[in-house]
Amino acid sequence: MSLLRRVFPYPLLSVALAVMWLVLQQSVSVFNVLFGLALGASLSRVMLRLDPEPPPIRRPLVVLQLTGIVLYDILMSNLRMFAVILNFTRNPKSGFVNIPLELRNRYGLAALATIITSTPGTFWAAYDRRSGVLTIHVLDLHEPAQWVTTIKERYERRLLEIFR
Repeated sequence: MSLLRRVFPYPLLSVALAVMWLVLQQSVSVFNVLFGLALGASLSRVMLRLDPEPPPIRRPLVVLQLTGIVLYDILMSNLRMFAVILNFTRNPKSGFVNIPLELRNRYGLAALATIITSTPGTFWAAYDRRSGVLTIHVLDLHEPAQWVTTIKERYERRLLEIFR
């Protein structure tokens, strides 16, 4: 095992953690860059203790496509929640939506949970592993069927391509 692999056993995770640190600090000073790299290296070493199987990521272009879709959806959801908060939309109706999923890969489900929870106004409420039914809570729920279509077509379909 090379020295670089020993220091950074999960290089993408290390870089992602370092970048997240820099974003949170809103500074690219030498100290913050070095601290972010040290943080990324040390926290990625924790993953060695967990001994996870590496995620079977396929189709990197689909990953980029999904990232763009998620960023767009988060932006649009922020605008909708802004309208709800400022009371531009009258009587927001919240509720739960059950979504049958084909996705069973734990990494894909974790990514989907992150996507849903990162989108303002939505929350991953429950997942039944036996039936594959995901329950989400939506703050401004008008068309439950639209949420089923959105999750399945915009996110699940791509996650199946990535993690299958």
